[in-house]
Amino acid sequence: FVFEDKITGGVIPKEYINSVREGIEEAMGNGVLAGYPLVDIKVSLIDGSYHPVDSSDLAFKIAGSMALQEAVAKADPVLLEPMMELEVVTPEEYLGDIIGDLNSRRGKILGIVPRKDAQVIAAIVPLSEMFGYATTLRSLTQGRAIYTMEFAHYQQVPQAVADQLLEKV
Repeated sequence: FVFEDKITGGVIPKEYINSVREGIEEAMGNGVLAGYPLVDIKVSLIDGSYHPVDSSDLAFKIAGSMALQEAVAKADPVLLEPMMELEVVTPEEYLGDIIGDLNSRRGKILGIVPRKDAQVIAAIVPLSEMFGYATTLRSLTQGRAIYTMEFAHYQQVPQAVADQLLEKV
């Protein structure tokens, strides 16, 4: 989250700028698509006004929150999902079953490298598809394969998946 204070001429007193920022941060936590938090946002505060009697920290916090919600709704937001870098080490005879399973989990196979008595599969798979994977892998390989997984990046959710998620809300 990047916040830029571009207010000039004191149209909003300095003591209220942080309240605007707090309101924006709160609104980011309650995203506009199914309530998922917003990430990778840059906000520039460029104008505003205040009243010497009626202005308060709370009023500016609410204004910041409302402004972000309105701006994001106009910005055509998308859902992102965490993508995981996966490495599976397996005996060669299970290679086809594992690749089939990863494909069914919306995985993308990056490569397969032979290693002594095994094959190493590198893939990128959505985190949401990895629940229960350890059990499945044990079943597919009679417990002879192992895997490691770590966060790789965020990626836009395919439209069909996004539609399903948004229907549930």
